Amino acid sequence: MRSILILALSLLIFTPAAHAEKLMVVKQSSHSVSKTLDRLTAVMQKQGITIFARVDHAAGAKRVGEDMKPTELLIFGNPKLGTPLMLAKPEIGVDLPLKALAWQDDNGKVWLGYTAPAALKARHGVSGRDEVFKKMTGALDKLTNAAIKAE
Repeated sequence: MRSILILALSLLIFTPAAHAEKLMVVKQSSHSVSKTLDRLTAVMQKQGITIFARVDHAAGAKRVGEDMKPTELLIFGNPKLGTPLMLAKPEIGVDLPLKALAWQDDNGKVWLGYTAPAALKARHGVSGRDEVFKKMTGALDKLTNAAIKAE
């Protein structure tokens, strides 16, 4: 009986959904996918954050004959924060620049998500850069909140 309880608890703790909550920050937007990323782009540019690209996944799906709900990716970065991380662990560059994904679910709700900075820190084993991750966490929270808030 005890073995079954331990197994059940471990499945709850280590399910992909529980793990995903730690890896991504996801917020509901009060705007369309496109407008959410337009707003995010605008607030980032005001802060001097570089926008590298915007990818329309739904348009890509349409080109190959598939139908996908609106889904767009914004690729952005700030060398003041990213460079110290890459100097500490160059392989973190696989996750930099940062990305934010906006998508519409089957119920018509729009979501904005990004990789949690703590997940990047853990994934790459970066040490000695806690202040950078703290700044990233605060900035991403503030910027995404501005993008999703109702007008």
